Amino acid sequence: MLAGIVAGAEDDWWLIGSTAVALHGADVPKTSDVDLLMSARDADQFLRRVGGKPCDGKPSNQFRSDVFGTWYDPPLPIEVMGGFSLMTVDGWRPVLLTTRERRTVEGRDFYVPSVGELKELLLSFGRPKDLERAQLL
Repeated sequence: MLAGIVAGAEDDWWLIGSTAVALHGADVPKTSDVDLLMSARDADQFLRRVGGKPCDGKPSNQFRSDVFGTWYDPPLPIEVMGGFSLMTVDGWRPVLLTTRERRTVEGRDFYVPSVGELKELLLSFGRPKDLERAQLL
């Protein structure tokens, strides 16, 4: 379901989190959703295509996105983050990935950061579940 929607994106996009760890071949014990990182423009267009709308909720103390929403129709919910930022000791820092590796699932292409960049990203999140995922890589 996801592959058909993201095919129309204008900018690069990535799967991150547990789905990306699994696509790198790690045995992830549980995946409760799919994290999709896009530009704010593409995230907004994605949500419009699937009949969703961006959430107006307050960002967490650790993460924020210019556009954020969840698509609940697929078997696993898709959380889309556009213009995603992370709070650091130096303040908010945009999450800008530089590597993009293709993974093909059932004839459809998906993109993930390299193992090294994904591990660095998960470690920067610092949550126990992200640290466990980084260790799986």
